[in-house]
Amino acid sequence: MAESITIARPYAEAVFALADGTGDLEKWSQALEGMAAIANNPDMLDAMVNPRLTAHQLYGMFASLVGDAMFAESQNLVRVLIENRRLSLMPEIRKLFEELKNQREGMVEARITSAFALEAEALAGLVADLEQRFKRRIQPVVAVDAELIGGVCVQVGDEVIDGSVRGKLASMLAALKS
Repeated sequence: MAESITIARPYAEAVFALADGTGDLEKWSQALEGMAAIANNPDMLDAMVNPRLTAHQLYGMFASLVGDAMFAESQNLVRVLIENRRLSLMPEIRKLFEELKNQREGMVEARITSAFALEAEALAGLVADLEQRFKRRIQPVVAVDAELIGGVCVQVGDEVIDGSVRGKLASMLAALKS
């Protein structure tokens, strides 16, 4: 995994520099999202390693699936990735691109895991609190995990805020054992 990210990084940085220079960050973000989803499809992954498919055939298949979301520069990216046998890196390229884009826009992703689905009002309040604490705009990514029993667990970068009942019980258990 670390190796693929290392290989994907120069591609992501080049795409980011191009998109940032032309003011097309959002356009690229949307294109990469669609291309990453297709590149991550099991059937497409099989096609990528099929030795009977030529680069031209693989490009045609990929481009037909992406459709109108591809534009001239993104077509060039796909051709270069196919030529270098790196099309499977598209999801990592997208992830790294999004990190660079969020950094440029002063935004940080917060992974919010809750025991129950959060209502829009509660989520907005939590995001506002996180923005105040981290002094940055927050992009929430919400997941539900019933094993938390109650409360939420938030991860922003390397920092984890565990406000879950499961986390509090684990802390109490550790305190009782010492």
